[in-house]
Amino acid sequence: MEANSLWQKWVEQAVSKLESLKLLRSLRPLYLSSVRQEVANVGISNEEEYELFDAVQPWDRSSIEVSISEATYRKWLLEVPSSGDEIVLREGLADDKFGTCQQQFKRLILFSGNDYLGLSSHPAVRKAAAKAVQEYGMGPRGSALICGYTYHHRLLESSLASLKKKEDCLLCPTGFSANMAFMVALGNIATLLAAGNKPSKDEKIAIFSDELNHASIIDGIRLAERQRSVEFFVYKHCDMSHLNALLSSCKMKKKVVVTDSLFSMDGDFAPMVELVELRKKHSFLLVIDDAHGTFVCGKSGGGVAEEFDCERDVDICIGTLSKAAGCQGGFIACSKKWKQLIQSRGRSFIFSTAAPVPLAAAAHAAVIVAKREMWRRRALWDRVQDFRALTGIPISSPIISLIVGSEEKALKASRQLLKSSFHVTAIRPPTVPPNSCRLRIALSAAHTTDDVKKLTAALSSYINFRDIGSNYSLNIYSKL
Repeated sequence: MEANSLWQKWVEQAVSKLESLKLLRSLRPLYLSSVRQEVANVGISNEEEYELFDAVQPWDRSSIEVSISEATYRKWLLEVPSSGDEIVLREGLADDKFGTCQQQFKRLILFSGNDYLGLSSHPAVRKAAAKAVQEYGMGPRGSALICGYTYHHRLLESSLASLKKKEDCLLCPTGFSANMAFMVALGNIATLLAAGNKPSKDEKIAIFSDELNHASIIDGIRLAERQRSVEFFVYKHCDMSHLNALLSSCKMKKKVVVTDSLFSMDGDFAPMVELVELRKKHSFLLVIDDAHGTFVCGKSGGGVAEEFDCERDVDICIGTLSKAAGCQGGFIACSKKWKQLIQSRGRSFIFSTAAPVPLAAAAHAAVIVAKREMWRRRALWDRVQDFRALTGIPISSPIISLIVGSEEKALKASRQLLKSSFHVTAIRPPTVPPNSCRLRIALSAAHTTDDVKKLTAALSSYINFRDIGSNYSLNIYSKL
């Protein structure tokens, strides 16, 4: 039996068990104030109300331009610990250990954010949030299963399900909580279907995880392990031979492979084609965290699975709205049965307050804009090509990882970039393993070719592009 059919059967059985125990939970969208009339007038969605553009506009710069006070700037350069309280008020003065500081600011260009398309400053996104907050306030504050789930949340779920070519979608407060909710719900399948009080070894679920997966995946698996319902196997980063060997030696029936689609600290892609081939061979559930691929990859912004033409082979797609959507929140694109299971057993979903209505409205606008303003993806990938041409480093995504080694070297490089008016923070343990500290550069559609030229010029004074380029695809890191 194929993997999808097997897992569909197991999920249906688990949902049926929850229903028999009266533990199945339902989502019932609320309509706030005048929304009833609005829905009657325009139907489920009026996408034409969103203002669209065909090129970069002046306001796009606000997604990559920031300012810091002189006090903050000086503390950063001297690597003085800060609690973030050196704030300069526009109408007054602020004192700190460096003396009285007047209204002086230093403008920086961000090359460290994840707003890949510059949508956080888009008029359609801003107006959607403003309209929602003016009309409904922040919405009914409660968990989704109590009173926090509204028409706006349902509309956003539907648009994300369509984007990911999945039957349905479940919104979560963050991408972190989405991974946690899924992993805990996954572990519950083994518990619900066990013949006794606790699953036997044969009844447990075997989870195979890439060693460089995001912390939220790792923590979710660890929590599922505490339930004694899963066994956890780590395979070497993107090493399909190692994964194949682990799968071949595993006698457990219920197998799951989970991986980041685009790795956040290294900027490389999971080997999707090879994963699909292994899925056919071993009949496992394929789960991807598409946090950094959603809206960035694929013709319509559907993500890495769309880019590699394997959307049907990805069973569960987890993502976030805090990256290329320029908003906040997480989601799980899946079947309706999976959604029922997760919303009934995923603790980080069940016990978290739902996203505010204005945030859901803004994110829905961002989905529409990201799909229709396709030039933003082209502009982003043009910047990737600019960086590659200027440095000779064979990068494959908007995430550029320049490994410098020690913390001291990484911090020094970050401070040098700060002097050149670039915001690029040093990435250090525990985010990355010791002695693999790096500068993580993230490109945006709002950046210009000139921005990239100035950045690479600043980098070239203390980074040897030739050395990094020759070793860029050969770096191997230990498990976090």
